Amino acid sequence: QVQFVESGGGLVQPGGSLRLSCAASGIFRLYAMGWYHQAPGKQRELVARITSSGTTYYVDSMKGRFTISRDNGKNTVFLQMNSLKPEDTAVYYCYLSRDSGVAWGQGTQVTVSS
Repeated sequence: QVQFVESGGGLVQPGGSLRLSCAASGIFRLYAMGWYHQAPGKQRELVARITSSGTTYYVDSMKGRFTISRDNGKNTVFLQMNSLKPEDTAVYYCYLSRDSGVAWGQGTQVTVSS
């Protein structure tokens, strides 16, 4: 059974930065991982993803501001978020994509407000 430990969320002012991390355990090979976010009243949306070999993909609105990376030795994925905007406020969920389906982290709240 896959388990996740997410951290790094919080309250930040517009223009500020946060770094999210998500450590997965209970897995025995590398998988594609990534981040979604879900704002109040909205659907969960993809933010960025990274393959086991390090190829990355970003949603257009995040390009240039967010950076996804991973530490394969620790089964951990990171999301460096810079130049944060109020519209980035959401719960951020990490995920891991396996042949048997997607496993989700518990989510971490990010609030961008002055």
